Amino acid sequence: MARTRYLVCYDVCHAKRLRRVAKTMEAFGTRIQYSVFECALDDLRLEKLRAALHPILHHEEDQVLFVSLGPEDSRHGLRIDAMGLPYLRQSRVVVV
Repeated sequence: MARTRYLVCYDVCHAKRLRRVAKTMEAFGTRIQYSVFECALDDLRLEKLRAALHPILHHEEDQVLFVSLGPEDSRHGLRIDAMGLPYLRQSRVVVV
């Protein structure tokens, strides 16, 4: 199944929920900033992420944005420009 890159950004009003959202996001992607993650997800993983976040959020006051950046294997590549501190792409290492 093809994976799509997403920029997932969140604004959560309560500290306890914020920590739970951050912990959940760490299982699905790479942190870019405090409340911003880059994720490569197929449709099933995207739905699992949404399902994991749903009970944590207070939908009247919290927000999670999923910004599609296109196919993971796109020839056009991902370009992120930064102001201030430079953006450094982090490689993910899995140790078994």
